[in-house]
Amino acid sequence: MDKNIKIFIIAIVVLILGVIGLAMLNKGGSLGGDDGKYNEFAQCLNDKGAVFYGAFWCPHCQSQKKLFGSAEKLLNYVECSTPDGNAQVKQCLDKNITGYPTWEFADGSREGGEVALEKLAEKTGCVLPADESLMVE
Repeated sequence: MDKNIKIFIIAIVVLILGVIGLAMLNKGGSLGGDDGKYNEFAQCLNDKGAVFYGAFWCPHCQSQKKLFGSAEKLLNYVECSTPDGNAQVKQCLDKNITGYPTWEFADGSREGGEVALEKLAEKTGCVLPADESLMVE
């Protein structure tokens, strides 16, 4: 095989691997994938009645979701914005949600803004994964 063809094939393989790696990083994962380390924590929040109110256009809501990685899908999330982003849906109006993100807990208390996972654990009694866990009693 011609030397130039070998170099071309190697360059194509490296390019393909680079594109795959960038795609994985853009999804917030790694080549090993998202290990779902927050799945149990997110499910516990849901089970304990924690509700996350947000809006698709809200950068703080997006940051809050990213803290959970793939476990975001397990949260009890309520989209408060209408599809055009110009109004609030009835459920959020009825709950008097005035800012995003807003977390509401089973006891009726609320936390606004981006809430640290440790604070969510404290409010619900849910346990964070071992490497980030507070001792919640």
